[in-house]
Amino acid sequence: MEKRILQLKDEVLLQHPYLIVLAVILSFIIMDPFQLSPVGGHDFRPVKNDIASYQEVMESWPRDNRSRLGLGNLEFKDQIFGPESLEFDTWGRGPYAGLADGRIVRWMGEDVGWETFALVTRNWTEKLCCKGVHSTTHKQWKVESKCGRPLGLRFDRKSGDLYIADSYYGLLVVGPEGGLATPLATHVDGKPILFANDLDIHNNGSIFFTDTSKKYNRVDHFFIMLEGEATGRLLRYDPPTRTTHVVLEGLAFPNGVQLSKDQSFLLFTETTNCRIIKYFLEGSEKGTTEIIADLPGFPDNIRLNQKGQFWVAIDCCRTRAQEFLIYNPWLRNIYFRLPIPMRYLARFVGMRMYSMVSLLNDKGDVLDVLEDKKGVVMKLVSEVKEANGKLWIGTVAHNHIATLPYPLQLVPAGAATVAAVVVDAAETDAAVSENESGAAVIVEQLTLCA
Repeated sequence: MEKRILQLKDEVLLQHPYLIVLAVILSFIIMDPFQLSPVGGHDFRPVKNDIASYQEVMESWPRDNRSRLGLGNLEFKDQIFGPESLEFDTWGRGPYAGLADGRIVRWMGEDVGWETFALVTRNWTEKLCCKGVHSTTHKQWKVESKCGRPLGLRFDRKSGDLYIADSYYGLLVVGPEGGLATPLATHVDGKPILFANDLDIHNNGSIFFTDTSKKYNRVDHFFIMLEGEATGRLLRYDPPTRTTHVVLEGLAFPNGVQLSKDQSFLLFTETTNCRIIKYFLEGSEKGTTEIIADLPGFPDNIRLNQKGQFWVAIDCCRTRAQEFLIYNPWLRNIYFRLPIPMRYLARFVGMRMYSMVSLLNDKGDVLDVLEDKKGVVMKLVSEVKEANGKLWIGTVAHNHIATLPYPLQLVPAGAATVAAVVVDAAETDAAVSENESGAAVIVEQLTLCA
């Protein structure tokens, strides 16, 4: 019987030799011996992701048909490079921004402009790290681990200290006068923090921050999503004991983190799985989690407004083809090993991203959605912060900030034009650009890196 089966197999192969050729080609692609594919040289092992149904999410998510985010203004074009996170200090000065060239800079008004406020490492030099407008391109990647890449920024409103989550140097802090930041947490349980991403500060002094992956660093962050690996963690640093603890692990690209207004819970985004998760800090549910929102795209940072609502930055949108690949890791393993540039593989599955920012309440209900479908303001968005009567929008990918007066009103549908009208927006430019002479800076102004 076994001989008969083997004979039949031989006959099939002889009658259909293309099967042999196909098998050889697939084997060659999967092995990728010459590392011609986008994942060549990486230990690429795709897994199935825990993500909500595309149809379920897209049918229920509100859309902004007027692309109101596109009404925003481009600010500081080609003056700052990849400003992911934006902050204002206790005195209203700012914005402060962490840049792709490794610096934290501060806006000091039209007369002074941008100046370097802090660095995360002594390795930083102008010659090594300054790439100007090329800082957000691959030209910076070779030196990024030496120069640093500050992402999340938060001021401690009590002390005036600025806390920094840097992709390579972990959790750091610098005083109100700026200077060289002091490392606080670079390891946990004896192992390095590979990809510190965002943070928030509890009233008791504890600092919650995300470590996006134990396998890939920031330069290789796209592989976290392609592979679907879930080695990310939510960590907590306790200043009195100077110790770092693992709060949650097994997360798929944990990214932005934000404490609630009453600090009874925090929210964090899980980028790969396109969702927002609530972690309870108090009450009967303390220590447990709950998914409060499944999103139409890939979330980055999340920030609180004065009303206790949450702004989330989303690179939109998911597609059916992406979902098919997500649910079939074996197919992903073949597809992304094809010797074709990533930009073309991405287009084939509909990955043409644009910016969306959404406002949610503490239950995950959507209160507002602003989109920029044509990429007028920015194609990729990292953070949206509501301050001084505006939305301040940061991006890890572009060399500018965007602002949009908020709240805003639009001319009713059917009118000849669509115009934004500021509602109760205070005249705060003077406060934003205030220049205090006592602040110390450690290097020359930003024009050195232009």
